[in-house]
Amino acid sequence: MNGRDTLKTENGRLIIGGMDAKKIAEEFGTPVYVYDVAHIRTMVNVFKSAVRDYYDGHGMVLYASKAFACSAIYRVMQSEGVGVDVVSGGELYTALKAGVLPKNIYLHGNNKLYGELKLAVESGVGIIVLDSADEADMLDCIAKACGVVQNVLIRVNPGVEAHTHEFIQTAKTDSKFGFSVEGGYAENITEYVLTKRNLKLSGFHCHIGSQIFERKSFALAAEKMLDFINGLKEKCGFEADVLNMGGGFGIWYTDRDPKLGVDDYRSYVKSISDVIKIKCKKYGLKLPYLVI
Repeated sequence: MNGRDTLKTENGRLIIGGMDAKKIAEEFGTPVYVYDVAHIRTMVNVFKSAVRDYYDGHGMVLYASKAFACSAIYRVMQSEGVGVDVVSGGELYTALKAGVLPKNIYLHGNNKLYGELKLAVESGVGIIVLDSADEADMLDCIAKACGVVQNVLIRVNPGVEAHTHEFIQTAKTDSKFGFSVEGGYAENITEYVLTKRNLKLSGFHCHIGSQIFERKSFALAAEKMLDFINGLKEKCGFEADVLNMGGGFGIWYTDRDPKLGVDDYRSYVKSISDVIKIKCKKYGLKLPYLVI
């Protein structure tokens, strides 16, 4: 299933998920947001089945709240048994109110506020992704005050320039997002976070960009991340339990974009899974829990 199936025209009218857009506008007024829930559930299960088939189910699918954050969407994700990625206090609050299990929430973002981190810790959010040393310091203090040890990931920049628009490439060497492997920055912050008594480093996150249609970009990112993980184990004895590959798979926005089908999206997960398995076998590493 792809965009052509959920969106089509009949007699000059736009049809969304079998519903006439004109009738929707007449009933609810405009502007109005319309989502085909059946299509969304289908695509969620495409990724869930790919993780099951290619990675033995040892992983989780996350919904990126930046796509659309509202209670209804979060309830769909909760019912499908997938997690959600939130990047603000507002998204976190909405996800929790919608019934998403805190353990299935990943708090992201490169400029988190004290109040957002505090809400996350107090709510029992499963993972918080660190994007700066100052954030690690602040979160450690919050976790200590709350009497908990907070699970965290570190956002790493593997230096992969995916073939996408330059404005949505987030893993170039000079990107402002994440700690670069080049120059030893990712290694240094890892050693620093490991000294924090109220933070438990579970692993790493990387995100190479959005609207990426080439599978080899993800395969290369996975390869570089496993090389990095192995290097850390050899140097300081730390081995990652979790590897979040960040998503960014391409979708059909305009007629200039490829129109991908189910097998295409499954192949993204297969490419990443194959590389991780090969690298783990080569280095003698345990398979990390894969987050897509």
